[in-house]
Amino acid sequence: MSKLADQHCEACRKGTPKVTDDEKEFLHGEIPDWSLVDEEGQEKLKKVFKFKNFAQAQAFANQVSDLAEAENHHPAILLEYGKVTVSWWTHAIGGLHRNDFIMAVKTDAVFAVPE
Repeated sequence: MSKLADQHCEACRKGTPKVTDDEKEFLHGEIPDWSLVDEEGQEKLKKVFKFKNFAQAQAFANQVSDLAEAENHHPAILLEYGKVTVSWWTHAIGGLHRNDFIMAVKTDAVFAVPE
């Protein structure tokens, strides 16, 4: 199995299976700083990224948006002064798929790149 950061998202449709509890536990171990949350009955990965100012937060949000578009898998992004909250889940299945963990790892990599 290759590292999550080296993988790409696969197309999901209604009926695509969500990750199993064992898969979720293993994959979450790769991104321990991300929270598993339930919002409106859908399990999601969520993380808050902090910045010195709005411009840095906005630049990060734009980079995550570009990454999402390139992978054709799109998060919820909340941009505020000095912070960005990113939530990943697979809309088509109303929960978590391997794609979400791949994108969480890639989001962390974007954050790690100095401006």
